[in-house]
Amino acid sequence: MPLSHIQAIAFDADDTLWVNETLFRKAEEEFCELLKGYIDADSCNRLLFEVEMKNLPLYGYGIKPFTLSLIEAAIQFTNGKLPISIIEKLIAKGKAMLEAPVELLEGVEETLSKLYGNYRLVMATKGDLLDQERKLKKSGLEEYFHHIEIVSDKTPKQYLKLVKHLDIAPSHFLMVGNSVKSDILPVLEIGGHAFHIPFHTTWAHEMVEEPVEHPNFRLLSEASNMISLLL
Repeated sequence: MPLSHIQAIAFDADDTLWVNETLFRKAEEEFCELLKGYIDADSCNRLLFEVEMKNLPLYGYGIKPFTLSLIEAAIQFTNGKLPISIIEKLIAKGKAMLEAPVELLEGVEETLSKLYGNYRLVMATKGDLLDQERKLKKSGLEEYFHHIEIVSDKTPKQYLKLVKHLDIAPSHFLMVGNSVKSDILPVLEIGGHAFHIPFHTTWAHEMVEEPVEHPNFRLLSEASNMISLLL
């Protein structure tokens, strides 16, 4: 199905509209530095990731689950002898991440402003509802979106639900995002279109090794590349 049939375009939020992952990587570095008296950096990063993956089905995605995982990992790394002062620092780090300014990615606002009025624009992201709503408001992009979809995870079933809500066929739907695992493969599976805009830092959980080969898939360097393809 050609791009001329697209009616609705959904954008991922974190690391597609604005910078996000670098905040987590910096927090992980600071965490391992804080606990260097208890565990070496390599082991710290590896075991922290294991704690995050164990907690993911229970907590979901976002800064608050991440902060809880930091505290749990710190208790584990110190054999239950974690000083209260470190717990206080980890809680403060989580709050600082929640309050961080929103940094838009290159070309995002220009692209949305040009697509607005020609397509129904949707923000479709996963994570914590309150945090994502807060970031959207801080971003100044809220006015461009016809619909906001914040989900616990991105699956073919979830995308089909979104397409049904938009009252369009999957072939008339385009998803734009930085994660092949969450933003690209599930959409291609249901017969939609997908634009991948890689971000320089990707969480290990979102990594996909195999290259994507599909007629409905395009790899772009930044959001503004969409303009010449869709207008």
